[in-house]
Amino acid sequence: MRHVIALDVGGTGMKAALVAADGTLLHQDRRATGRERGPDAVVAAILDFAADLRDHGAAVYGEPAVAAGVAVPGIIDEAGGVAVYAANLGWTDVPLRALLSARLGGVPVALGHDVRSGGLAEGRIGAGRGTDRFLFVALGTGIAGAIGIDGRIEAGAHGYAGEIGHVVVRPEGPECGCGQRGCMEALASAGAVSRAWAAAGGGPGADAADCARAVEAGDPRAAEVWRDAVDALAAGLVTGFTLLDPRVLIVGGGLAEAGDTLFGPLRAAVESRITFQKLPRIAPAALGDTAGCLGAGLLAWDLLSVEVTA
Repeated sequence: MRHVIALDVGGTGMKAALVAADGTLLHQDRRATGRERGPDAVVAAILDFAADLRDHGAAVYGEPAVAAGVAVPGIIDEAGGVAVYAANLGWTDVPLRALLSARLGGVPVALGHDVRSGGLAEGRIGAGRGTDRFLFVALGTGIAGAIGIDGRIEAGAHGYAGEIGHVVVRPEGPECGCGQRGCMEALASAGAVSRAWAAAGGGPGADAADCARAVEAGDPRAAEVWRDAVDALAAGLVTGFTLLDPRVLIVGGGLAEAGDTLFGPLRAAVESRITFQKLPRIAPAALGDTAGCLGAGLLAWDLLSVEVTA
């Protein structure tokens, strides 16, 4: 069976799979990233993992993978195949595509951004399946997004398209890691909710999931923290709707695991801000933590289709 290798590299762990042409996960595995051993060791771990997957595929399916895709965090030069910068991995200008292709015997390799790869999978085979325009937003420690148009993800002229977390929604708000004040990420990410709830009474070590549970239990302090975050999130999303006019908003990441505790008030807050804009369908992500890996696999299959067409 023809298949590709897919890797989703995170700060602490790597998810990998062999992926069929229809997006089926034929085989899945996980390993530690090993970033405590330094950036060179992380690259070596990725290459070793990919080589082991190639050997497994050849043994089980009678032929090695025909391509590979790898999704990584940070700043990515997708066209050049270079991981330009990733703070949590200690990378600077790593020619990951060339290194991986060489290790796998010269097969074509696609390099993608982790959130955009996850958005690709959600839009094409997940919650956005069948739609022509969608916006994928991941609410994790930070907030990142992906713009989907006709089954593909828009990277932008410089590779930064979709960074909706750095839309300023409260100019006098808290400082963001990007250097601005009042970014949506600084107010509505899981990290921001965790900090706000810890300060409001959740106590040291309290996180966004604790805040959501406190909201469900009727704690008024938690409700205020949650309301502030949802309001900031809605403000940023409506800006996104105004610019992009998506048919579907797909919300993923850790904060989305709160379910109706998030989606109920979020839909209401967005609707209250809509004027002339068309309200998109707002849907939770469907693929869970396999989205990045599936997206890397789809990038690999897309690469093959481009080569065949060319």
